Amino acid sequence: MLAVDTNVVVRLLVNDDARQGELARRRFASDEIWIGVTVLLEASWVLESVYGFSTPETAKALRGLLRLPNVRAEDAAAVSAAFDAASTGLELADALHLLRAPEDVELATLDRRLAKAGRTLRPVRRM
Repeated sequence: MLAVDTNVVVRLLVNDDARQGELARRRFASDEIWIGVTVLLEASWVLESVYGFSTPETAKALRGLLRLPNVRAEDAAAVSAAFDAASTGLELADALHLLRAPEDVELATLDRRLAKAGRTLRPVRRM
């Protein structure tokens, strides 16, 4: 199994560099791939801030990647639930923070939007 870095994921999804995009496609076509949560977080940030993806578009692109039969994600259940939440507008990073915390942990935040939207997933306390 091969763990890939954020730049490999981004090149595969946006193909903004033909040579690197082809290298990424070859790896995804030939290897069992493992993608860590930190790579997903970083990729979501790059897709949204650099390439102008919306949060739902980012969730759709990354979810499609993780649906490939040879691709595995760290903490797959929480990642899937976070993609569901991101599809409704909650930022993917915030959804992952909420859903990867232990069940008995309440998230504290200064972010009013996260406090309101996150309550549908887990206990959130606005400070």
